Amino acid sequence: MNEAGYNYRVVRGFAFSALFWLVIGLVVGLWMAVEMFYPALNLTPWLSFGRLRVVHTNGLGLGFALAAIFAASYYILQRLNRIALPFPRLAQAHLYLFNTAIALAALSLFAGMNTTKEYAELEWPLDIGVVIMWVMFAINVFGTLIKRKEQQMYISLWYIIAMTVAIAILYIVNNLEVPINLFKSYSIYAGANDANVEWWYGHNIVGFIFTVPILAMFYYFLPKATGLPIYSHRLSIVSFWALNFAYLWTGAHHLMLTPLPEWIQTVAMAFSIFLIAPSWGSVVNGYYTLQGNWDQMRSNYLVKFFIAGITFYGLQTIQGPLQGLRTLNAFFHYTDWVVGHVHMGTMGWVTMVVAGSFYYMIPHISNRELYSIKLANIQFWLTLFGQVIWTVAMWIAGIQQGAMWKATNPDGSLMYNFLDTVSSLYPFYKLRFAAGLIFFIGILIFVWNLVMTVRKHPRTAEA
Repeated sequence: MNEAGYNYRVVRGFAFSALFWLVIGLVVGLWMAVEMFYPALNLTPWLSFGRLRVVHTNGLGLGFALAAIFAASYYILQRLNRIALPFPRLAQAHLYLFNTAIALAALSLFAGMNTTKEYAELEWPLDIGVVIMWVMFAINVFGTLIKRKEQQMYISLWYIIAMTVAIAILYIVNNLEVPINLFKSYSIYAGANDANVEWWYGHNIVGFIFTVPILAMFYYFLPKATGLPIYSHRLSIVSFWALNFAYLWTGAHHLMLTPLPEWIQTVAMAFSIFLIAPSWGSVVNGYYTLQGNWDQMRSNYLVKFFIAGITFYGLQTIQGPLQGLRTLNAFFHYTDWVVGHVHMGTMGWVTMVVAGSFYYMIPHISNRELYSIKLANIQFWLTLFGQVIWTVAMWIAGIQQGAMWKATNPDGSLMYNFLDTVSSLYPFYKLRFAAGLIFFIGILIFVWNLVMTVRKHPRTAEA
């Protein structure tokens, strides 16, 4: 608790939980990357690629990203509403339950307990824990908003509200299941219906974790870092409502050219293309905020993180919708191009904005100067370089993969078998591991910088 009465203890708890799960998730990711070209590392069933993949995605998507979102949300809610959290003990219990749930989730996935549904792999007891945890968070979100002392609701608050409501609906509807025993359940949906509901959930859980709350951070911390007002609050509001309207219709673009009814695929494709507009509304808003002040890209180490992040977001939201077009989807779907696409978002957009937000937030809540701006700059270039090489390697691999799958001999037979395709990708997999290692070194510097920051002597006066 600081002198203004804000509760920063839970903010700090979630922030360092995020850093912990970030390191763990990346270690798992590096191990998997080596397994792709050195399969002998599949030492036991617990270390098989199939189990490690879901530990990696859940550990980073939920352990890192969601913890970072909770940290930033609790900070932003208090600052923008000018009121402390109304239920601080509930927030602290939320922190403990969150870390318990992530640890149990990792253990259960390592053990092979898996519903097989993308981003919804957890079995039913853990699903109940996740819902309870989300209710605890929602109580503080809406309690803070109801009791707020600042009547004007800045755009970041709208994004936090959207995340809180949408994820609750998505998670409960998709995870309705019939328990068989303590460790196994089956979805109440079946066949094409199950696939449709799953990707309505799958695409939108990405949208409302990796997009909406990260935009809340971007809109709050970019003006704070630069000392400049956001270019257009009106544009941010229009983009917000358009994004929320369009996102919920796009999930079926993951099911193009499948038995799903064609009209559902077409609706998803149309809304995917429409989604470019509200996404780029935020990109333009970020760029125009810096108009006349682009020198801050050199003089202000924080600005680089936010501008690089929103740039990758813009690229992501062009590439993603275009992949939804049937012709491109027929070539790229199921290839490593998609893996590169996803990681440009997570390693570029999400990680960059979270890093910039933490570099601003943690020194402020700790009343300390950042341990080393030089290290922050080094981390920026390592993570940027690592991410770009990582994603470009996967894009090239995906193009080669798709071309080899579809290559035919004059008699119509396939020119290459599946093993030919896999073995041809080994150089790209080795490059991916090297790039991932560079990215990981940058993240270790990031974590070290923040740990050392909180260990410094406090400033003599509040900044």
